[in-house]
Parts: sequence; structure tokens; C-alpha cells
Amino acid sequence: MTRDEMDADTRADADAGPRPEDEPGSGVVVAFGRQLKLLRARAGLDRTEFGKRVGYAAQSVASFEQGRRIPQPRFIDRADDVLDAGGVLKALKEEVARAEYPPFFRDMARLEAVAVSLHVYATLAVPGLLQTEEYARAVFRVRRPLLDEETVERRVAARLARQGIFARQPLPTLSFVVEESVLRRPIGGWHVMQGQLEQTLLLGQRRNVELQVMPTDRMEHSGLAGPFTLIEKLDGRRMAYVEVQRDSRLHTERTVVRDIEQQYGIIRAQALTPRESLAFVEGLLGEK
Repeated sequence: MTRDEMDADTRADADAGPRPEDEPGSGVVVAFGRQLKLLRARAGLDRTEFGKRVGYAAQSVASFEQGRRIPQPRFIDRADDVLDAGGVLKALKEEVARAEYPPFFRDMARLEAVAVSLHVYATLAVPGLLQTEEYARAVFRVRRPLLDEETVERRVAARLARQGIFARQPLPTLSFVVEESVLRRPIGGWHVMQGQLEQTLLLGQRRNVELQVMPTDRMEHSGLAGPFTLIEKLDGRRMAYVEVQRDSRLHTERTVVRDIEQQYGIIRAQALTPRESLAFVEGLLGEK
């Protein structure tokens, strides 16, 4: 890389504008970008030539180096190989991937990826693990304050990537109790909701998944305190994740977790059975 090319890169960095929102976890993206630029410079490649070798535009490379975009796993793998980095970039892949999620969800995403069982009670929207791409995109687009399109697409991709849990071996145990109102709320429009109901029905038929619907007309309801997720790890540790208004808390105290587990057990008893719930979802599809 010539002196003029290095100066051009420096000027581009200076004109790049603000980096990602100043939130916990974005630091690893900036650190990755700096490491990437150092390795590229060491290899004597300008951004255009490097971009050709990894299959990305020079503008995308600049965004990764400046910490303005989160690189995809395949870019990290390819860059590490092209730059003969010896695994330095690949070692950061897991941490960089967690930056795809909003700060309040990162701990949960890490636990979800290794959980042997997950039990979800959903009151406001279809659980992320069950969402279609179109439904997820609609959810992110209606959020306020508004998210820019790049952030929306990044969040959608991260949400879909979480669904690899359904094919993970050994199969984890997954259960969902979803409020009837959630399944009747046409986020994104009826066409999007139809696809979401179809996917919910398909996932609910998996051997390791139990789906239950909580009818709106129930006179007794133990879930009025709000949504939550119960997590169990391979070592037997159990936790409860509670999220509201982009704020979250991970409970590890046994007494608190036990109370939420008992609450979930009662909620499941009050909801429709899994067989009744699948029939209910089929009925909703027949209404449209």
C-alpha cells in the first residue's frame, strides 16, 4: 500500500462521522475494526484490493474498520484467511456477533445459545424465536424512537440466527405460552400475520417444542405481572430473564427463580393444552 493510499484511508476515517451508538458492547466492534485495519496495512493492501479478495466493496471494508458496521461471520473468516491473521480475527467472532443485539439482550442471547431448556411467556408480541423475517422486520420498524434501516436489518438477521436453536443437537426443550391477543394483533398487516401464524403452527409441531395459547376470556390468570423467560443450563443452573421497555434483569437467586417457575407452571395449567393451542392457531388461519 502506497503512502498516498494510506493518506486516503486516514482522510476517509476522519470523515466517517459518528461511530455506532455509545453503548456497552460496541467497543469490541471498534477494536475489531482497528485490528482489521492494522492487519490489512501490514499485508500491503488498500481497501479496494482487500475488498476484492474478500468479496466486499471498499466502502463496506471502511465501515468495518471504522466500527460503523458489525461484520458478518463469513467476512471475519474470509478476512482472517486473506490477511493470514492466524485466527486473531476469528477469535473475536463470538464477541462481535453478540454486538448484533441491543445491550439489554446480550446476556440473554449468550445464555439462550447454550440452554438445555427455555420456557417463554409472551404477552406483547410473538416470541423472537418463533418470528418470521417479515414479522420481525415489522416489529423493529414500528419501534420508537425509530431505528435506521441498517440497524433494523442487522437486528432482523440476529433474531433469525437465534432460531438455529431448533436444530441444535442435542435438542433443547422449548415451551411457549402466548397470549391470544398477541396472535390476533396484525403487526405488519394481515399478510405478514398469516405467514407468522403458519410458522408458529409449524414450529409448534416440532417434537421438542410445546406451544400453548392463553385465551383472553380466562377469569383466572397468573401472568398479569408481565412476560418472562426461564432458562436452564447444562450444569443444572436455572435463571429467569425479565424484560420491559428496553430494560432487563437476569435473576439468578434461587428463591426468585423458583417463584417465577411456580408462576409459569400455573400459567401453563390455565392456558389451552398444546393440542388445543395448535387447533386454535389453525382456526385463526381459517378466519383470514
